[in-house]
Amino acid sequence: MILTKEDALVCAKAFEDYFGNFDRIDEYMRDQKLNSLSEIPTSLFPPEDDLFSDFSMHPKDMDFEVVEIPNETWETLLAITSSHVNIAPVGRNLKVAVREKNTGKFVGFIRLGSPVINCKPRNEMLGQVFTQDPDRARRFNDSSMMGFVIVPSQPFGYNYLGGKLLAAICTSHEVRRMVNKKYNMNLCLFETTSLYGSSKTVSQYDGMKPYIRYKGLTESDFLPMMHGKAYSDLKEFVESKVGKLVDEETSSKKLKTSMKIISITKASLKSDKDALSAFNDTIEKAKKLTEQKRYYISNYGFKNATDYINCKTDKLIEDESFDKYNLENIIAWWKNKATNRYETLNTEGRLRTELEVWTNNNNIDIIR
Repeated sequence: MILTKEDALVCAKAFEDYFGNFDRIDEYMRDQKLNSLSEIPTSLFPPEDDLFSDFSMHPKDMDFEVVEIPNETWETLLAITSSHVNIAPVGRNLKVAVREKNTGKFVGFIRLGSPVINCKPRNEMLGQVFTQDPDRARRFNDSSMMGFVIVPSQPFGYNYLGGKLLAAICTSHEVRRMVNKKYNMNLCLFETTSLYGSSKTVSQYDGMKPYIRYKGLTESDFLPMMHGKAYSDLKEFVESKVGKLVDEETSSKKLKTSMKIISITKASLKSDKDALSAFNDTIEKAKKLTEQKRYYISNYGFKNATDYINCKTDKLIEDESFDKYNLENIIAWWKNKATNRYETLNTEGRLRTELEVWTNNNNIDIIR
């Protein structure tokens, strides 16, 4: 596949015009989110009616349960809540919602999935070549899950430290049992990364010991994708010149299409060093929108989780903190933190009382 120089310059300009609109990751993510709003299913009753909205309620009066709900309901509620466009990971997948029992309303959404293959701080923790050992790789796969969605409804998250509640629930024995039952696993490692890196100096996972601990920074060297009309126009233009870029059945179709266009554009600009250099600069600038993420783990209260994953033992040993991971103890831990947060905001007049959803407000503070 090759383009004429003139057509390749059209592609290069499309990338420059699109990524030139963004200086920070939150600007790119807002554009990504706005382009996804048309995909939110319509319903007879406003889906936000199911979200927690009684912000006069004190955290001491709350109680919670972890429930599985119909997939369409879960996806719709997440779509109107999250400022991030969430794509289901390949492999194992557990979706749950957290419901406040007194009001019957949802306060947040969790999706756990199979961990990503490469992660620098994890490799350093388990051994740089642990994935090259089939037994250790198999043990890791059967005992580890990653948090891909940990999203509180808003302003529940802001008013009550809802992100910390959801993150702690991910490490609960309740969720661990759900995963083990669904996939016949022996879960002992939970991992997740912060949604933002350098654009936010703190993370909702900070200050969560013993449940969650910081383990380092991930690497960041990937290109964010185009979205919306800019992407569809560019794809249509290139395919009109060279034919179909990827098969319909291809997984990660959009990502592979984008990378194919970049590869074709570079190859087609080889005869013009200045144009190729300018295109490479555009791609490198776009990569800087991505950030190193903070990497966090939990061992569910097992003292030898690392040795177990590395096949040094076949038996998990409970630490003295093991019972702290029971759901009722996690809720009690959260209530202390949430009470301080809620009362401070209330005293200072900073309590938010309007439900924040993407169906009726597209000017939401994306980094909250």
